[in-house]
Amino acid sequence: AKAIVLDEAGEPLARRSRPCTILPGPPYPHLDLDGLWDWALAALRELARVAPIDCIVPVTHGAAGVLMAGDAPALPALDYEHPGPDARAAALLPQLDRFTDTGSPALPFGLCLGAQVDWLEHGHPAAFAAATDFLPLPQYWAWRLSGVKAVEVTSLGAHTHLWRPAERRYSDLVHRRGWGRLFPPLRSAWDWLGPVRPEVAAATGLPSDCAVLAGIHDSNASFLPHLLARPAPFTVLSTGTWIIAMATGVGLERLDEQADVIANVDARGDPVPTARFMGGREVELVAGADALHAVVDPLDVATIVADEVMALPNFVAGNGPFIGRRGRIEGDPGPVPARRAALASLYAALMVDVMLDKLGASGPVLIEGSFHRNAAFCGLLAALRPAQAVHATEDRSGTTRG
Repeated sequence: AKAIVLDEAGEPLARRSRPCTILPGPPYPHLDLDGLWDWALAALRELARVAPIDCIVPVTHGAAGVLMAGDAPALPALDYEHPGPDARAAALLPQLDRFTDTGSPALPFGLCLGAQVDWLEHGHPAAFAAATDFLPLPQYWAWRLSGVKAVEVTSLGAHTHLWRPAERRYSDLVHRRGWGRLFPPLRSAWDWLGPVRPEVAAATGLPSDCAVLAGIHDSNASFLPHLLARPAPFTVLSTGTWIIAMATGVGLERLDEQADVIANVDARGDPVPTARFMGGREVELVAGADALHAVVDPLDVATIVADEVMALPNFVAGNGPFIGRRGRIEGDPGPVPARRAALASLYAALMVDVMLDKLGASGPVLIEGSFHRNAAFCGLLAALRPAQAVHATEDRSGTTRG
């Protein structure tokens, strides 16, 4: 979790961060929303001393939401890596709209918000019956800050089964299950919901007229500056725990549920072909927690290739272009961390190369996020795709700039 204050040019002035902790339950593993809120208030109080803050934009991933009963959570916000919703998969699958209509694959665990809502309704019927709203996580934080409830299209369209992007409407699943009552008014990401609540202003020192915007899905925040500034075609590679490739200038006919080639929805409401895999997590599993930040020597990559050492997908189940395969390492990379980091960089570049092929991506590839510092990954991807320009942006977080 990060709180970042930016100047008018979009340059970061200061930041605060903390780990996102998962509480084990009861009733199930869930996000520590109250802990994050207490931290956020303290962070805003500190940042308000750095510079006057005019506006707050909540940004989160797309696989979390909060079922509300009035002004309190009806149930805790499910951790999307909890396998609970898998028990409902067989019953839910026949109820889903066609993949070609939603662009949402049937992902495991709680990776689809529709599956989370279904699981909560069946597992906690009394609490669900008392619920008044379902807020995607950016809009939950916007509500805590402003007191105004809303939903926004980039979160509704992030592999949720809740939205039909081409038709710009809720899915048939939402209507059949009577979930429409749970969704407050649809707002644009840049809409001003209101000023901060008086109690928030008092606790943080924020000005009483500090605006709270509706907020946006994180990968779409990375995508937005390029969408506004560049002609199609191009692809934005948002990297971190997940590697998300979002491509313009290609149609939806290449969507492939079995290869995790899906549709997201951009801030303007248009569908965006997207390929994904849990790249940061897989790099850590191949090479250790420090691999994302390691400086990889090209000679180590050459040695890995010469020794015919290969990491083969998948090390995290249920995502990426090779769903259903179990990851393994062929050959012996040895115990040297540098060699394992080289192996992981090569693996990530090869996976992204396949993802871009499946998207039919053309035009420049723009690498955002933590992988832009990995010169081996960037260089390997450029070598694998000689027909495309590959740019590593200098921003540590394209999400923040968006």
